[in-house]
Amino acid sequence: MKYKLSNLLLFTITVVGFFSSCASKKEIILFSDIKEGTETSVTYSLPKIQVNDILDIKITTLNPETAIPYNRISAGTVGGQSIELVKLQGHLVSADGKISMPILGDIIAVGKTTSELEKSIISILENNGHLKNPTVSVRILNAKITVLGEVKMPGTYTYSEQSITLPQAIGYAGDVTIEANRKEVMLIREEEGKRKYHKIDLTKSDWFNSPYYTIKQNDIIYVYPNNVKVKSAGFIGNTSTVLSVFSILLTTFVLLTR
Repeated sequence: MKYKLSNLLLFTITVVGFFSSCASKKEIILFSDIKEGTETSVTYSLPKIQVNDILDIKITTLNPETAIPYNRISAGTVGGQSIELVKLQGHLVSADGKISMPILGDIIAVGKTTSELEKSIISILENNGHLKNPTVSVRILNAKITVLGEVKMPGTYTYSEQSITLPQAIGYAGDVTIEANRKEVMLIREEEGKRKYHKIDLTKSDWFNSPYYTIKQNDIIYVYPNNVKVKSAGFIGNTSTVLSVFSILLTTFVLLTR
């Protein structure tokens, strides 16, 4: 009778330990609150230019020769240039938020979108009598984001699009791992001379219409580990570990006292 009670107790402890270490479906699946057939409007926003951004600026007119002095002279054809060479020939945004352009001199760029900077340069060219009907194209060449924590391939990633989304950024890093806490993802962003921190719950979708759905250049994304990963770093950290150790000791005791 005593032996049967011991086995029953051991079985109960093992089952409790197993279920205490399991995560629920809602804690694993991303965007689990989205219902099939749901539709929401999409708002696109361009990133704002930051200090240390490298900009590719091209100025053209109906008469191409008149625009040559306003563009930086590039060595070789564009098709034969590497992206690194193009970056070296780009316009670096200085610590005081300005770029230096041929003839036009220093122009404030930081805090503007690429579209706003294009309009600003066009206005300077036309209002100061430089060019008639100019066309200006501005593009950020060194846009990058850093993804750290519980992802398969943490690191810094560059992208060529004007903007990407948070799911895309995590996709670059190979998705979150099974040990990730999907309810705690920290996004660190620098805006207007301030560093801002925001936590995101990936199991929900309420942040889709927030400013954090679209990633900005130089954003840092950190995916926290889940409780099992954190507590397993210690010798005896969580309930399942304690129960497992206790069940091993109980099994040993039962075997020795048979």
